[in-house]
Amino acid sequence: MKIESQIEKISSFQHLELLANQVVEGFISGMHKSPFHGFSAEFAEHKVYNVGESTKHIDWKLFAKTDRLYTKRFEEETNLRCHIIIDNSSSMHYPKLKADQNFYENKVGFSVLASAVLMNLLKKQRDAVGLSVFSDSYEYYAPEKGSDRHHRMILNTLENLLVTPTIKKSTDTVTFLHQIAEKIHRRSMIILFTDMFQMGEEEVLLNALQHLKHNKHKVVLFHVVDNKTELNFDFDNGPRKFIDVETGEEISVFADNVKQEYEKQMQSYFKKLALTCAQNRIKYVPVSVSEDFEKILMTYLAEKQNFG
Repeated sequence: MKIESQIEKISSFQHLELLANQVVEGFISGMHKSPFHGFSAEFAEHKVYNVGESTKHIDWKLFAKTDRLYTKRFEEETNLRCHIIIDNSSSMHYPKLKADQNFYENKVGFSVLASAVLMNLLKKQRDAVGLSVFSDSYEYYAPEKGSDRHHRMILNTLENLLVTPTIKKSTDTVTFLHQIAEKIHRRSMIILFTDMFQMGEEEVLLNALQHLKHNKHKVVLFHVVDNKTELNFDFDNGPRKFIDVETGEEISVFADNVKQEYEKQMQSYFKKLALTCAQNRIKYVPVSVSEDFEKILMTYLAEKQNFG
């Protein structure tokens, strides 16, 4: 099945929304041993009980199971604002999908479905969501709202990202993260999906990430890669031509000749990113297109509990 026919299927049958709902429902049903047990329409979530708070909404059944105090936070209490940012540069459309692959088996497809999954959860909890998309331009912006019409508009935008670009689009992460930061005025959770392939000085990129934290925003960076080829450089040792999908630059090498040094450089970069984010209280979460969405949902729920 070609990606074009998948797009048609998504648009015609709300396939993206259905997939997202299936992921969330499966996740919730598997959480019976979790402190989030009891997630339902009755209340939006549990939060850790703090000494001095009213004991009125303590979940005593959950206390009996976990020996920890949690209170039910009701829907009208939840007013989280979440702004999702997606990097739509050409490198995010890697790996190139084969005819029998699903749209979410490359980086942008994975990010799109992950975003739809988070939106589904936000909608269940009556929270507001906004979206920004950037590449070599600021492609799309929608402020944080919670209406059905707004969700539908954002889902439609996400669906449109699944069409592989015919032109090479580089990444200008720094410029547009600064612009996005200026647009988000009320305190929000900011969730960024990017492969972090940005040419230029790392310090400049860090400054842009720090800017996202102004106004006491909480920032979660999902570093999206294809572990098999981008992290582990898993290629056979025949002669191969590697082409930069953003610049078109080419290099011909035998994979085994550079594999060890490549892996060393990538691991060093990942560690540096993780350390830098930790020092600046940015939640850094590496994810691969081969993974499920549990890590993303658990990260979101944990960060939301700490949002205050």
